Amino acid sequence: MRDVSKLFPRGSKPVDKKITVLTCYDFMFARILEDSGVDCLLVGDTLGVVYQGQPTTLPVTLDEMIYHAKAVRRGAPNTFVVVDLPFLSYQVSLEEGIRSAGKVMKESGCDAVKFEGGGPEILELIYKLERIGIPVMGHIGLTPQSVNVFGGHKIQGKAEEDKARLISEAKGISDAGAFSIVFELIPSALAKEISESVPIPTIGIGAGAATDGQVLVIYDFLGLNKGFKPKFLKTFLNGYDDVSSAVKNYIQEVRNGSFPGPEHSH
Repeated sequence: MRDVSKLFPRGSKPVDKKITVLTCYDFMFARILEDSGVDCLLVGDTLGVVYQGQPTTLPVTLDEMIYHAKAVRRGAPNTFVVVDLPFLSYQVSLEEGIRSAGKVMKESGCDAVKFEGGGPEILELIYKLERIGIPVMGHIGLTPQSVNVFGGHKIQGKAEEDKARLISEAKGISDAGAFSIVFELIPSALAKEISESVPIPTIGIGAGAATDGQVLVIYDFLGLNKGFKPKFLKTFLNGYDDVSSAVKNYIQEVRNGSFPGPEHSH
């Protein structure tokens, strides 16, 4: 078990260095990310969209999350791994949430779980899990499992009442015992205000530069998700075109007989 307090120190603001987080869903990418020095891997329920091709994260199951988390842990045995609890694996009851979190921890070998929201039931679940030894990362702002309530992927916290709610949720999540909070799609000024008001590290995605760390979806980060270009995203590789070019070269060489050559033959 990797020490959560070293990577996500409570009460140390600002953190010594920005925390780097990337989503990951498989062994090969996990190995690359660990070897490259990423601080934390998030096995996100975003796999429903970017890996399975679903329109939202809602269809993802708990067993699917565990399957992917086990692969990531094998590829990155020394990196801090957080696993999302998927839709309806923790909202039905406190007991169900505890059972789901415990199942993920026991079967995947991960270091922590993450789930969305900051209402009273969620805060109680965080409190209970922390006291039985399951570290929790919170998530507020645009919470994809509630996309049907929000009416799409829209920036949260523009209205004063929404701003006040997010501030209250963040403080509640921190007080309940979470070790970190993800801010998704909230105005940068609000993210800065909340980050400075809570004693735990904050991780942003579409929340500006004032958070204590950043997270991106790996396929978006690598430019593999063709046509997906939200304002907050910077692509660090032209992955779609590079892979497509390699595939076209392979097709051409197979068809013209230049591959396999003598050097590739036994």
